[in-house]
Amino acid sequence: MKYSSDVEAAEAMKVAYEKIRGEIGKVITGQDDVVRKLLTAIFCQGHCLLVGVPGLAKTLLIQTIASSLDLNFNRIQFTPDLMPSDILGSETLDQNRNFKFIKGPVFANIILADEINRTPPKTQSALLEAMQEYSVTIAGVKHPLDRPFFVLATQNPIEQEGTYPLPEAQLDRFMFMIQLDYPSYTEEVSIVKNTTNDVRKQVNEVITAEEILEFQHLVRRVPVTDHVIEYAVKLVHKTRPGSTHAVKETGDYLEWGAGPRASQALILAAKCNALLSGKYSPDVEDVKAVALPVLRHRIIRNFKAEAEGISVEDIIARLV
Repeated sequence: MKYSSDVEAAEAMKVAYEKIRGEIGKVITGQDDVVRKLLTAIFCQGHCLLVGVPGLAKTLLIQTIASSLDLNFNRIQFTPDLMPSDILGSETLDQNRNFKFIKGPVFANIILADEINRTPPKTQSALLEAMQEYSVTIAGVKHPLDRPFFVLATQNPIEQEGTYPLPEAQLDRFMFMIQLDYPSYTEEVSIVKNTTNDVRKQVNEVITAEEILEFQHLVRRVPVTDHVIEYAVKLVHKTRPGSTHAVKETGDYLEWGAGPRASQALILAAKCNALLSGKYSPDVEDVKAVALPVLRHRIIRNFKAEAEGISVEDIIARLV
């Protein structure tokens, strides 16, 4: 769908966002901020890692979002015996003894990588090229993926036995790391009421692939003032020990800081956050609104921070 102006497209994007939230609300109670961050990543052409204890509806949330979008959806359950070919596909011999490429589940618009840290690094890294290059290479042949393409992964933070921590290179490919908290008492009462009866809510498709692609281009066309870009870059530099912009907390509590991809993610996410808020250009408050999910997985605490119980969230709050 083509719009006559960017202003019209921005208004259509906000309407589409509210429609998607309405459809998700049929199934998911609460988690408004999580839903906003997930949709922000989708409109920014980014990938998301959801971290939360079992039972917080991480998988259901992603499946519900996929149901509200007119896109192809595949779920991959990551296990210790999963092989790269199980994700990407493989070359096989057909009846005429010619090699034929059989596409794996990664060839879809939305990929749910469920419990991504349960599979070894070799298989985890199979997603790297797909997430960064939007293509996969099998037997020396590059196969482009359908667009739009998103990887929405889940991870359990408490079970460490039988898991493989994601390498930093792959963590950096995720635009956001979103942590899900327990629902409030009122929300949990509502959840129990809605999920223990025989009524199943129907989620309708409210946005097409073409509209998502148009909104992705719109986000990149949003103008940003220099001082907002400088604020975002300075914030990222504050996380790097030894940087001229580093503050006391940086040297005290951080081992490694975020890279340039964090600065890019901050500005893209701030642009989208501004559009979803009805603004046509982001300000510093939009950068602050997305700083936590952008930086959470890109900075590494040192021993002193761990010993004193200083969390990554505490450090980011001080830097912001």
